[in-house]
Amino acid sequence: MAQTTLEEKVDRIVQDVLRAESIEETFCGFIAYSEESEKRKKACCLDIVRTFWQTLPQESRDGALKHYVQCAHSQGSGKRAKLLFDTLEALVETNTLTAKVVCENLLHCEQLKYDNEDLWCQTFACIRKIIGGVDYKGCRDILRILLEKSQTIPPSGNVSLQAQLEAVIGVVSYILDRNSCLLPSYFALHEITKMTPDDKSWPHWKMGEMLSKFVQCFRQTAQMVTVSGRSSLLPVVGHSSSVANVWKLNSNSLTFTMSGPLPYDKQFSEFQTYLLKYVLEQPYSRDMVCSMLSLNKQVKQRCIVLEEQLVDLVVLAMERSENDDSEGEEGGNSQLLWQHLSSQVIFFVLFQFASFPHMVLSLYTKLKGRNLHKGRDHLMWVLLQFISGSIQKNPLCDFLPVLKLYDLLYPEKELLPMPDVSKPRSTHAMAVTCIWIHLSKKAQSDNAKLQRLFPQALKGHLEFLKQSLQSKNLTIKDYRTALLCNAYSTNTEYFNVPMSLLVETIYGNSKNTTYLPGNIVASAPCEPLPMSMLDSLTVHTKMSLIHHIVTRVIRLASSKSNIALAPALVETYSRLLVYMEIESLGVKGFISQLLPNVVKSQSYGILHTLLEMFSYRLHHIQPHYRVQLLSHLHTLASLLEPNQHQLHLCVESTALRLITGLGSSDVQPQLSRLLNEPKSLLSGESEELNRALVLTLARAMRVTGSDTLSNSTTQSNSWCKDILNTIMQHTPHGWSSHTISCFPPAVSEFFQEKAAQMQREDKATLKMTVEVELRKWKTMNTENDLIAHFTMQGTPTVFLCILWRRLLEEGHMSPTAYKILDRLGWKSISQHLRTFADYLVFEFSTTAGGQHVNKCAEALNDMIWKYHIITIDKMVLSLALRNLEGNEAQVCFFIVQLLLLKPLDFRQRINEFEKENSPEHWLQSNWHEKHMAFHRKFPEKFCCEGHQDMASAQHQYLPMFFGNVCLRFLPVFDIVIHRFLELPPVTKSLETLLDHLGKLYKFHDRPVTYLYNTLHYYEKRLKDRPSLKRKLVTSIIGALKDIKPPMWCLSEDYVQYMQRPADDINWVPEQEYYIRIIGRLVDTISGKTPSPFPNCDWRFNEFPNPAAHALHATCIELMALPVASATVGGALMNIVLKGTTQIPRNRIMSWVNAIGLILTALPESYWMVLNDKILATFQSSILASSTPEWPFQLFNFENSHTLYGEYQCSYVLALCHAVWHHASIGQLSVIPQFMREKLKPVIRTEAQYLFLTHLVGPFLQRFHAERTRCLLELTTELYEILENVDRSSEHLQHLDSISDFLYHIKYMFVGDGVKHEVDKVIRNLRPALQLRLRFISHHGKEETPTTG
Repeated sequence: MAQTTLEEKVDRIVQDVLRAESIEETFCGFIAYSEESEKRKKACCLDIVRTFWQTLPQESRDGALKHYVQCAHSQGSGKRAKLLFDTLEALVETNTLTAKVVCENLLHCEQLKYDNEDLWCQTFACIRKIIGGVDYKGCRDILRILLEKSQTIPPSGNVSLQAQLEAVIGVVSYILDRNSCLLPSYFALHEITKMTPDDKSWPHWKMGEMLSKFVQCFRQTAQMVTVSGRSSLLPVVGHSSSVANVWKLNSNSLTFTMSGPLPYDKQFSEFQTYLLKYVLEQPYSRDMVCSMLSLNKQVKQRCIVLEEQLVDLVVLAMERSENDDSEGEEGGNSQLLWQHLSSQVIFFVLFQFASFPHMVLSLYTKLKGRNLHKGRDHLMWVLLQFISGSIQKNPLCDFLPVLKLYDLLYPEKELLPMPDVSKPRSTHAMAVTCIWIHLSKKAQSDNAKLQRLFPQALKGHLEFLKQSLQSKNLTIKDYRTALLCNAYSTNTEYFNVPMSLLVETIYGNSKNTTYLPGNIVASAPCEPLPMSMLDSLTVHTKMSLIHHIVTRVIRLASSKSNIALAPALVETYSRLLVYMEIESLGVKGFISQLLPNVVKSQSYGILHTLLEMFSYRLHHIQPHYRVQLLSHLHTLASLLEPNQHQLHLCVESTALRLITGLGSSDVQPQLSRLLNEPKSLLSGESEELNRALVLTLARAMRVTGSDTLSNSTTQSNSWCKDILNTIMQHTPHGWSSHTISCFPPAVSEFFQEKAAQMQREDKATLKMTVEVELRKWKTMNTENDLIAHFTMQGTPTVFLCILWRRLLEEGHMSPTAYKILDRLGWKSISQHLRTFADYLVFEFSTTAGGQHVNKCAEALNDMIWKYHIITIDKMVLSLALRNLEGNEAQVCFFIVQLLLLKPLDFRQRINEFEKENSPEHWLQSNWHEKHMAFHRKFPEKFCCEGHQDMASAQHQYLPMFFGNVCLRFLPVFDIVIHRFLELPPVTKSLETLLDHLGKLYKFHDRPVTYLYNTLHYYEKRLKDRPSLKRKLVTSIIGALKDIKPPMWCLSEDYVQYMQRPADDINWVPEQEYYIRIIGRLVDTISGKTPSPFPNCDWRFNEFPNPAAHALHATCIELMALPVASATVGGALMNIVLKGTTQIPRNRIMSWVNAIGLILTALPESYWMVLNDKILATFQSSILASSTPEWPFQLFNFENSHTLYGEYQCSYVLALCHAVWHHASIGQLSVIPQFMREKLKPVIRTEAQYLFLTHLVGPFLQRFHAERTRCLLELTTELYEILENVDRSSEHLQHLDSISDFLYHIKYMFVGDGVKHEVDKVIRNLRPALQLRLRFISHHGKEETPTTG
């Protein structure tokens, strides 16, 4: 009722307003019109309506206004309606009503329709007059409604709708007018693009033309925030961080994720199929693919674009097989691709990211009519992998589409020839028959029937398999066993026979035995299943085999069997763990199931075996598994009995390998993830392991560039400080000044602070303590007294010092010493060893020299090799990690050199081991034989086994399948080399060590990575020592010369340089050298055949794919050049910047991409040369003297390059974008400082400022996601530089583009994060800029908008 009353009141008011108008209409022929009377009439109407409005309660005004507007629209006379609209306009002008409310009510009126021309036009005329009083947020809402209304006008409307269109266009164009500045144009763009996405039609062409022009003017802003040639930039899988936002793609459209509503270039809205296909084709890329497409293994989601690319990759493999002349060869390029494809398909289909039946149907469609038959057996092998493992758990209909491929790929009517079953290729040739057998078995179990006859061409294959089932002479010397396993893995009745044969081949029985080092009895089979056999088994069969092995090992562990595992079983199990397809039962099961069960059973022999496997056999273990195992090892170390010396040594050696083997890009993600459990991550007792972790942390920070964040107190570095503090709580220690000087700033400052708080141990006190304890040893009468005293808690940790002194004096070891050592246990001996290392340095420092030094060294060597008190690796590690300064540090390294080189014991072992063995264990069948031969010649004993009285069941020798002192020493040698590099006076000693022991790197699991890390981390120490750099490269890379093909790592140019005399280090490569070496990487990334680098089985390589190997090899060579880093960096950039006919113009971005990858993988001093290039570009005449006529065309690299523009600034921009795109966030975080210190003082022109926006604009999104602090700093600098440009420039031609860019930053990234800094700047800008930026400046929002 109240509403009706309100409407009646409004009706009466409208009647009162229109009464005079009615009289005028009636007596229009008798009334003289005048402007004065018209004004009086309008004033009278305004008084009537305003008085009425003021009497209305607030809650009734909306309803009254709505009805008033309806009344205006219901007028039959245009003149009457105009009077009502004029009254509304006057109410707004007198602030009785707000402009926004009036506009919204006018637009929401149901009677507002384009076919009522007069009212339509009057409505929009009224809105045009009052909209200047609406705030910018209200204008945005009104624009949205206007655009919706404009879409009601038919796009095909003719000239009869011109007036209506012009009325709407007049209002919209006024809102969009940048000089009117009613709202940020960025808001308007957002509303327009939201209304007119690609899948919807635009409004009438006349309106669409205006909107299109408005949107197009933002292309310049879009260019500012776009990476040049982004669609041509490619990552290196295993090097480029897989979690980096820069490679993210939309999982539905496969397009780049772009920020904001800007009209980006068409290439960025296109499917990035090449990028995804490139990554998919790389081995070990599945995690990166999941990261790129935001796929979560816990969520089952079909990704159609991924499915399509997998199908295309299979088709590509079919095409390559068709054109590959080496198709029949084992280990050829084609076979490696199919091997990788099999793994990819299984993973993505297993986790339901791709649908198997849809993939098969798509394959059928794409292969139809192509006549690609050479690769058909490989394709069926890939399909068999998935079918055999999943057909029992899924409906038969999911697999029936495969039968369509039978007709397409096997059209033969005659019988197919029988493959040679003595070759592994036979398993691929018969995969199609195996699939039929699995389908038939499934149909039989489901009581269904295959709706077709068995293919005639395959009958011979099927008959052969049936006959083989009945055979009594199956053997693993051919591939019949593998064929039967593959064909009948879902048929238990038939599967058990061939599987039992495989199992028995590696298990053996208790009747036949063999020996392991230490005369340990083990089951007899010594020859493992060859990789060719394992590769010939389906995933389902491999899973069954590994399940058998794990079950047997767990059973043997729980039964405490006295017979060790068979060497064949252990080696075969380690080979099975390389298959990523069986990760859940493989590495994951190894760490989360097998290892805990063995520990629980206290089966220390098997535990020792498993740790040896992890240390010496496993490749490409994901970092989270490494950290998980490291946590297990620290827990295990605290649970073991103190006198289990061999097992303790194995645990510590494995932990050391895990710590030093962490990839630089993996350290922060893995360690910061476990900050809540630092006790499980860090060692509670081993100072050496925690020191190794500090060194790994420092190396990772330096190599990834995160040391640039070192001076920051932000959360980005808190994880590092937290870990260091926890380490110091567990094992307080310090570092020498020459080591601290190599640390990144954050780590260096931390230990400098701790050094000031820690007291260094007084050497005189240590000597006195040793003398006191030595006297006690001599004066105590009974053995029991000696044992009680030296094992008593609180006794100084100098027992090893005493033993050494006794050896010096008496020349033999007392049996009592072993009993004391046995009672002390591993942990206490480790503490005694640290004291002993310090004492040795003190004694050697004060020794007169000559004969006495030799005697001291002989006594120390006897403790290691004759009496087995300590091992060489443990002794050297302890010495290498002591905190010593100056002369003492040099003496320490002298002792290390004496230990390693003076006695023949260690050198003989290394020479023998290197001569007789190969690191390519996966190709060997006789490893055990060679392993035993070495241990028979050089038997190894552990501490208390040094004396026959102590050889008891309590100190049982544990099985050693792979390890020896040489291999155990490798991670220690890595640390030794680094310590020597930190102290220049011992350079000659280091070169001598490399000459004699460098051959050990033949067996290093990551020699190239280690060399890369060494040259990178110690770049400042090595920059003036070219001969030492060459020595490192020669020793480490040269150690593999007998097992690697020529040019597997270094270029021919560098190999020739290595062969020069030692004193000939003068080599300044020509520019052609740099072109050749970059060309190798370009060709490798592009997949050129034949590859510049020799192909190999990447499952056993230190790198996961060719591009990762090529990148590291290139970086090593560049860092090892006898040329200044700035020269090298400049030469790399000049390949693109100076222009060369040796680079095809259409492949320029491939070269830019390769240079970007290399520069970001090199130390800072190499790629910081880019800053000089950038600064020179800013100071160039084209930017510094005036503003070019077309600056945006000038900065568009792809267009200018295509048109042969050859503008230097566009090439610098493209190169800079490539480098920064590949850079880590740590490397990028120096940009604000570079802007502030170098660029800000020189930027004075508009062209320079526009170049700056193009330079940093594309990386705002990255800063927003990964380092907000840097984003805020960078934004502040942009405003302050703009103020300088504004002050220095008489005219600014691109105010709108600059304003749009700053609005983009505000609304997409920073919000009000820098409002105070920005306000100060905007107040000082010219009025035109102030007007455009007033919605950013808070004081500007309160000002009345300018109209007109």
